Amino acid sequence: MFRMAKDKYGKQIRKTMRKAADQAQSADRGGAVKERLALAAKSSELLSAVWSLPPQQQLMFHHGDELVAVDPGGTPGFEGDEAAGEEFIRLSSSEIARYQRIMYANGVHGDRHRVLIVLQGMDASGKGGIVRHVFSQVDPMGIHYHGFGKPTPKELRHGFLWRVKKELPADGWISIFDRSHYEDLVVPQIQGTYPREVVEERFGKVNEFERKLAADGCAILKIFLVSSKEEQKRHFLKRLDDPTRYWKFDPSDLDARDRWDDYMAAWQEVFERTSNSWAPWYLVPADQRWYSRIVVSELLRTTMKNFSLTWPPLDVDREEALERLAR
Repeated sequence: MFRMAKDKYGKQIRKTMRKAADQAQSADRGGAVKERLALAAKSSELLSAVWSLPPQQQLMFHHGDELVAVDPGGTPGFEGDEAAGEEFIRLSSSEIARYQRIMYANGVHGDRHRVLIVLQGMDASGKGGIVRHVFSQVDPMGIHYHGFGKPTPKELRHGFLWRVKKELPADGWISIFDRSHYEDLVVPQIQGTYPREVVEERFGKVNEFERKLAADGCAILKIFLVSSKEEQKRHFLKRLDDPTRYWKFDPSDLDARDRWDDYMAAWQEVFERTSNSWAPWYLVPADQRWYSRIVVSELLRTTMKNFSLTWPPLDVDREEALERLAR
């Protein structure tokens, strides 16, 4: 009975995605701007309809939730299979590209909307794969990716948010952080780099930093990829068995693995103290890589759609420009 119900739901997902594709194609054919944007919005709404419960509700951290209770292999809210997930990514990525172009165009004209995506997770949880798949169709103009590693001596001479502020999105841009300022809350607790009072002060600074950023027009998506030790081991072994992946392996990754429980406890505190209405955390199961990718795609697409932006108007005399071109 369960298999029959799942197959039925899977067919419904594919049917809904075909309708979404039709709406998107209609939006691409031309016509009045208002009509095209309405068709694009309908396409996005149909994509959101394939979820039995939206990730915004299903995966958002609420106080009292426990990181260790999340099933890393689950696919909550999505009853389709991997093939359906791949099709979802293809369609959603196209709409992300559409909304990103509109947001960028408005940013050129002074609009303050922009997006910051924070990707966190244990080593080999799939952060890089999300970037490659979710942004597969976007224009590189307007996208900024930055990976944060161990602070350099120069960075250590400044406040811990100094290097982060330099990488924030410009107006109309999307910035993707592979790791972030949250490493400066978690790692010192594990390694004892700083006294506890320093970490306590940083919690307050992070909340205020993000509150001001959100109030200034920046949407913040904070995503923690929840992976299992077993899945991490599988990916580590792949790196050690393939010479083309040796460069990905770092012995320090094993040090973090040895203290897995300590990291889980530290991240639990991060979620409890920094998941706010203006910048909530999403705990995303990541053992099924295709699932974590469609979650991030859904969160980003709906965020930009809800900006309700339209194409900026022409700010020159069109007739005069056409007359000059005719000379």
